[in-house]
Amino acid sequence: MASDQVIELLRKAYSDEIEIVMNYQTNAIVLDGVRAEEIKESLQTDIQEELGHAEMLGQRLKQLEAQPPGSAEFVARQDSLQPPEDSTDVFSVIEGVLDAENDAIETYRDLVHAAEDADDPVTEDLAVTILADEEAHRTEFRGFRTEYRND
Repeated sequence: MASDQVIELLRKAYSDEIEIVMNYQTNAIVLDGVRAEEIKESLQTDIQEELGHAEMLGQRLKQLEAQPPGSAEFVARQDSLQPPEDSTDVFSVIEGVLDAENDAIETYRDLVHAAEDADDPVTEDLAVTILADEEAHRTEFRGFRTEYRND
């Protein structure tokens, strides 16, 4: 049986991935302007990856005889990733993505440690794999932030 901490972190990560899909989709729709196109395309591309993460996390929960949270349990946490009032405020979306990615990275690092402590190499491997994806996405958006600051 998996540790309670591993299950709790898997459930948090699952919810966060579902929330990020909603926020990426909304921002990809809402953003306007020529400068927004590259960001919108990146968000649209990453939606499928984030859905894949949620699927893997949900399957791991099932394997551990737990289940992912449903919508009744959902608690939104990504305040900084809400769509901006000014639809041309691309920079605020970039900052929101970076906040969400930093939170995800912290969660996956915690999950790696919890899985290691629980002698759960399958969950540990899953967390490491997703962590690498999240760090790559953060690097991409750090580049966008630098580019937008310099314009």
